[in-house]
Amino acid sequence: MREVILTATLQTLYMVGLSTILAIIFGIFPAIVLTLTAVDGLKPNKIIYGILDLLVNVFRSFPFVILMIIVIPFTRALAGKAIGTTAAVVPLTISAVPFTARIFENALRETDHGVIEAAKSFGARDMQIIRHVYIKESIPRLLNGVVLLIINMISASAMAGVLGGGGVGDVAIRYGYQWYKLDYLVITSLILVLLVQIVQGIGNLLHKKMV
Repeated sequence: MREVILTATLQTLYMVGLSTILAIIFGIFPAIVLTLTAVDGLKPNKIIYGILDLLVNVFRSFPFVILMIIVIPFTRALAGKAIGTTAAVVPLTISAVPFTARIFENALRETDHGVIEAAKSFGARDMQIIRHVYIKESIPRLLNGVVLLIINMISASAMAGVLGGGGVGDVAIRYGYQWYKLDYLVITSLILVLLVQIVQGIGNLLHKKMV
């Protein structure tokens, strides 16, 4: 039992860690574009903002289990198979990118416009304002967004186990539900709760140091 739980926990950490990193990498760009093209952005553009905003909303609306099924051909093309821990990273990342884009956009758009105007008055270029004003001023809020993202990924990774993604969710389904072993259900549930508490606790500590 110990070996099964340990392996599953490591698989969950792998899925959550890799999908979180990929979601941040692919999510920050649309977040910046949304921020810049918004009505109060540096480069207002209703068409670009409207299209990107619609895409983010559409992809965010898909339940994760359904999304996993829809992207099976894409998952197989990238990972070489449709099931397994590595394969599960593909739908996890796809579901996380629009979520990341939205929470990062909200964080960036809360930047004080007075600071932005001050940077403009000093002749700062758009890229300089993005790096040194938008992103720098938003770091505490972006951190909160990353914490929410990781917690969301922990929950999604558990659902990935239902469709052969491995991890804690897979153990809960196979041993706890199908084999009627209540102790597996209890332990896997406690692990997920513990992971969330650890992530939230670390996030709170880092946020206090930054503000």
